[in-house]
Amino acid sequence: MFETLQKNILSKEDIVTLLSLVGEEQQQLFEHAEKIKLHHVGNNVWLRGLIELSNICGKDCYYCGIRRSNSHIRRYILSHDDVMQAVKEAYEKGYGSVAVQSGEITSNDFIHKINKIVVDSKRMTHGEIGITLSCGEQTEETYRRWFESGADRYLLRIETSSEELYRRLHPNNEKHNYSKRVHALEALRKTGYQVGTGVMIGLPFQTNEMLADDLLFMKQSDIDMCGMGPYIEQASTPLYALRGQLSSLMERFCLSLKMVALLRILMPDINIAATTALQAIQRDGREQAIRAGANVLMPNITPKQYRGDYLLYDNKPVSVNSDGDELLLLEQRLKTIDHKIGYFLQGNSLHYRNLSK
Repeated sequence: MFETLQKNILSKEDIVTLLSLVGEEQQQLFEHAEKIKLHHVGNNVWLRGLIELSNICGKDCYYCGIRRSNSHIRRYILSHDDVMQAVKEAYEKGYGSVAVQSGEITSNDFIHKINKIVVDSKRMTHGEIGITLSCGEQTEETYRRWFESGADRYLLRIETSSEELYRRLHPNNEKHNYSKRVHALEALRKTGYQVGTGVMIGLPFQTNEMLADDLLFMKQSDIDMCGMGPYIEQASTPLYALRGQLSSLMERFCLSLKMVALLRILMPDINIAATTALQAIQRDGREQAIRAGANVLMPNITPKQYRGDYLLYDNKPVSVNSDGDELLLLEQRLKTIDHKIGYFLQGNSLHYRNLSK
């Protein structure tokens, strides 16, 4: 195995083989990826305070709990004051960045709302807070407007690089078009963002060969950051009917850690998030991902009364502790694995910086 890992370039066949590792060999993969991470990006963990702006969505993806056709959830959109308060508290606690996430809305009012959030957040923090947006497919003009107003990063998850699988996960219409999503990623790169994408791991119909292609797609796309994690079913979605075909949650969890490790090996200087979905399966799931190569955490700083309504998947972790206590506990847990929070630092992608030189 180590002869394979020492290669400068992993082939698709190499990746498929490595995704099948179990036991001690799997652990060796994680340790190798952690060494690469420590060498290239260090042991700082960057914080992105997650603000779930709205669960209103114009799309109808078969896997997602906030899909347009789901009538079983309470829809909401945060007020501007709610968002500014969350940004202010994050800034004061030492978060270097916030991430504003929402369902996909393309109205002029929404575009203006995001723009005002970006402008006012930068003004309030003297330009010091980093801003990641994750608001779905928009026009290149909209992406440029938000970028010129001060947004630093944009996360647009491809969910799968297999066009065949993509079609199985979405309705067959123009709103759910694989090529359009790929072109949106290209527009983000052209605009100048630090660009992020990601995939779901353990989907129905998904193979290890598809996951290997996902990793190679991310490398070929030259992304700066990644957020990917296990697929967890949601009871009010069409894909829930196929839950009997899924591998176990623990198998999806381990496969996700291997994907993180392999992406770190393929792209040593990018930012990789330890996603909340991992924590939904294992309480220390995010910490395990950090040990496997991740270096970003996204604690939820959405006003507490709305967190249960942004239900992408079932059993989403919602803490009863205050955000301050959660941050302290997170800091303590990271210390046990010899990592530390990079307080008051944006934690921009070194890959992006290197490309910009």
